[in-house]
Amino acid sequence: MGLTRDSCGSAVTQVRPCVAATAPIVIALAGNPNTGKSTVFNALTGMNQHTGNWPGKTVTHAQGTFRHRGVAYTLIDLPGTYSLLANSVEEEVARDFIYHACPHATVVVADATCLERNLNLVLQIMELTPRVVLCVNLVDEARRKGIQVDSSRLERELGIPVVLTAARRGEGLDELKEALARVAGGEVASYPSWPVYDPELETGIARLMDHLQPLGESVPRRWLAIRLLEGDSDVHLKLVSAYREKGELARANALDAAGEAAVGWRGDLPADAIRDRLVTAIFRRTEEVAGLAVSQRKPRGIDWDRRLDDILTSRWLGIPIMLILLGVIFWITVSGANYPSELLARALFWGQDRLTDLFTVWGAPAWLHGVLVLGMYRGLAWVVSVMLPPMAIFFPLFTLLEDLGYLPRVAFNLDRYFRRAGAHGKQALTMSMGFGCNAAGVIACRIIDSPRERLIATLTNNLVPCNGRFPFLISLASIFVTGGTAVGLRSMGAAATVVGLVLFGILVTLGVSWLLSRTLLRGIPSSFSLELPPYRPPQIGRILVRSIFDRTLFVLGRAVTVAAPAGAITWILGNTYVGGLSLIQHGAAFLQPLAHLIGLDGVILAAFILALPANEIVMPIILMTYLATGSMIELDSLSALREVLVGHGWTWLTALSAMLFSLLHFPCSTTLLTIKRETHSSRWTLLAALIPTGVALLVCLVVTQTVRLLGLA
Repeated sequence: MGLTRDSCGSAVTQVRPCVAATAPIVIALAGNPNTGKSTVFNALTGMNQHTGNWPGKTVTHAQGTFRHRGVAYTLIDLPGTYSLLANSVEEEVARDFIYHACPHATVVVADATCLERNLNLVLQIMELTPRVVLCVNLVDEARRKGIQVDSSRLERELGIPVVLTAARRGEGLDELKEALARVAGGEVASYPSWPVYDPELETGIARLMDHLQPLGESVPRRWLAIRLLEGDSDVHLKLVSAYREKGELARANALDAAGEAAVGWRGDLPADAIRDRLVTAIFRRTEEVAGLAVSQRKPRGIDWDRRLDDILTSRWLGIPIMLILLGVIFWITVSGANYPSELLARALFWGQDRLTDLFTVWGAPAWLHGVLVLGMYRGLAWVVSVMLPPMAIFFPLFTLLEDLGYLPRVAFNLDRYFRRAGAHGKQALTMSMGFGCNAAGVIACRIIDSPRERLIATLTNNLVPCNGRFPFLISLASIFVTGGTAVGLRSMGAAATVVGLVLFGILVTLGVSWLLSRTLLRGIPSSFSLELPPYRPPQIGRILVRSIFDRTLFVLGRAVTVAAPAGAITWILGNTYVGGLSLIQHGAAFLQPLAHLIGLDGVILAAFILALPANEIVMPIILMTYLATGSMIELDSLSALREVLVGHGWTWLTALSAMLFSLLHFPCSTTLLTIKRETHSSRWTLLAALIPTGVALLVCLVVTQTVRLLGLA
């Protein structure tokens, strides 16, 4: 990369040609978390987008398209990251894409309310590529706080185009498209003003750049020299391997020689010490630039964000408010899902009757009708009718809290508890996502940088109930805890009971996390920067799209794929008789001694095992076995359900043990499949099933034997 100096002393960079000049115009979108990067992406691409995983990585990326001046652009949303130092998978993915994919332009989204902190990433990307556009987003929030950003001064200081936007309102988006078009088309000369390091480091950088001369103009030699100086072996090895695979031995040898020169230059100086000097210089430069381009006056009126944070993150009020909100969401979900679930069940079971008529007309054998209709279709109908309405309510409510900016406050409130347990503060967010679906909670563990702490969060996510377990918990709470109260009070009492179970699940999560961090997954808890974004008015359309398509239908699709064969298998087991008993009844008899020890009976324990594909079918399997119907059934009222359960020996202790086992037992097959895909390990997937099951057995055993010892049941 050819370098000269302009009259101001800034580096003038010849824009390196892209590898494939005729390829579609590709724009990389980078930025810190909570800068509105996703809002910018959605505003530019609209519905022309899809998601996937990076090759060989568990990090999700979104890709979309937009048109400007009649030209199509492909926008790649890189993982949110605070730097490119490759301390995490997200940082590695962002760095490697910008370097190896050579996008025509990279837009870096920064938060106007805390620009100085965001400029750290901007300067690092400028060292990697000169094709940069800085998008200073959330200028509407900045104005509200009395912060003013001088875009012209910022352009002069950085040497790159700067655009001010408020993406939620559509402000500045046309200017951003125009800037990207000019940079991608080579219409704008780049004058990136890099950080100037101390003289000793600059001397070392210059020497290594001489060694790297054979690499040619297409390589950012200054950036590469800095990486070699700080001992970034990942960059070195990847490039050497790539050059050797292409047969470019001269380049590979030059890079090896530069690596050896870097080792010799460092001597006994630790790589961490060099990195500290580099980071210090970058921070010094960001402070300088922000001081020149950002001004602040005292905002008019009351700072409501700070007032709200004083309440919502209070040591005394933060947790109670969180629990109240959680209880309200559960209550709305429970109350609101009843009628839609009933309507959906009627429609789906009407379809079952029509299929039965069709099979009768065809003269199909009874076993085929049983497997396909009474087993497979009925199992699907149950899962969809029970699972879809609560998810369609819970996920939008959860996404609403996320869009408002409240979820980072939840993580803040719970961070100290998770750190004391040897886990990561962000586990509070992944745990919260697990309330909707544990599979979604496992996927959310990607936000945790530390592999050790990510595993802890993955292995313990199932210890909070998903919406597939809520109907079971609520029905038992309504019958055995609040059965004698009025209907309205019964709903509130059931919701309060479920909140109590959730609290117990959180305590168990902390305890198991503490145990894992001191045994299988020893390590020191990592620190992390948790930004509290400003409170923002929710975008209802975006909330509905994200919650329904990205979460509800995604999770439901996975559940349906495993529920269909589960329904067929359950019917076969319930209708295959040996010695006058069905295979399910034989299994229940075999499990009876263990079940009795933990306060259950063999039928209940067998139902949990058979419901591995979907927690929603636990109660239908229990009723099918009790009543010997041969197919899953559901009763039309709680009073009828109570009559059947009590008639088969259920007491309040049975209900309590069943609720505790449901709360803590092994994940469903959808979650286990997700864990296998996320960890790429059969060992960790097996442990993810064994650990909660062991906890469930132990808790139920202790509770049951204590109650019996005290003569309370």
